[in-house]
Amino acid sequence: MSIRFTTKAQRGMVALTVAAGLALGVAGCGGGGDDGKSPEKSAPASKGDGSAPSAQEGPTDQVQIELKGPGGLLLQVTSAERDAGGFATVNGTLKNESDKTLTLPAQLSGNETEVIRNGQSLGGATLVDSKSKKRYYVLRDTEGRPLTTTGISRVKSGETVPVFMQFPSPPNETTEVTFQLPMFASGNITIAG
Repeated sequence: MSIRFTTKAQRGMVALTVAAGLALGVAGCGGGGDDGKSPEKSAPASKGDGSAPSAQEGPTDQVQIELKGPGGLLLQVTSAERDAGGFATVNGTLKNESDKTLTLPAQLSGNETEVIRNGQSLGGATLVDSKSKKRYYVLRDTEGRPLTTTGISRVKSGETVPVFMQFPSPPNETTEVTFQLPMFASGNITIAG
């Protein structure tokens, strides 16, 4: 007995197969290195006041640089690592050192319409490789959502929120890049891996 599919059914199967492949690809993007630690459990993306960070936002104690931002905001970059998939992930913490709750400026999302349309994020961050004269922007998924911490609109006084940003990886011979985020000071960071 043979089974025949109509053209419409075949297109639906192709779309389903592509969607499943994309879902697997996105799920595999956040893996870490083989450092002997068990993988972190998946958590929902940050929403509201930024109190629920995603799994890629794991905090570390070592700070590479501290960048001062508006109103008492402080960004501490704790790591920048390449992975086998051709990405570089920058992890850190966003602190409110002021005595009041701060609303994050819209400029942190950058000025690209596709990124802004997906809500508040750190999508305006870039890495600058001055040796190669290249600028790397935060990656986006197939629906235009930036691969970075999203949904943080306010940070309470004294609060620390884990954050991450994922970029295309600069060449392996590039180990130092300048990290930039709108309205924050710039600074050099070292990419491991």
